[in-house]
Amino acid sequence: MDTESALDNCIVATTDELPGYEVTQVLGEVCGLVVRARNVFSNFSAGLRTVFGGEVPEYTRLLADSRNQAVERLRLAAMERGGNAVIAMRFDCSEIANLMSEVAAYGTAVIVRKVR
Repeated sequence: MDTESALDNCIVATTDELPGYEVTQVLGEVCGLVVRARNVFSNFSAGLRTVFGGEVPEYTRLLADSRNQAVERLRLAAMERGGNAVIAMRFDCSEIANLMSEVAAYGTAVIVRKVR
C-alpha cells in the first residue's frame, strides 16, 4: 500500500471513541504542524477589506490549506508510531510576529480494530 492510500486509511476523529472500533493500544500524543507566511498581495487585499468589510478569501484559503496539511502531517506522525487512527484531535492556531500563521493539529495516536 502506498503512503497516500495509507494516509487515507488512518482515521482521525475529534471524539474519544470510534463507533464500531475498539482501541487496542494507545501510542501517545502526536501533532502535525504548519507555519505559513502571508504574501504581500494577500496582505494588501486584506488591508482593503478591513476598510470596506467582508470576507478575506485569500486568508480563508491559506488557513483551510494549512489545516488540511496539518491533519495530513498528524496522520503521518501517527503512522510513524505504528498507529492507524488518531482520537481526540484538536486544532490550535496562532500568529508569529504578525507575519506568519501557525496551525497545529494534535491528538492521541492509537491502534484500533473493527468490532465484529
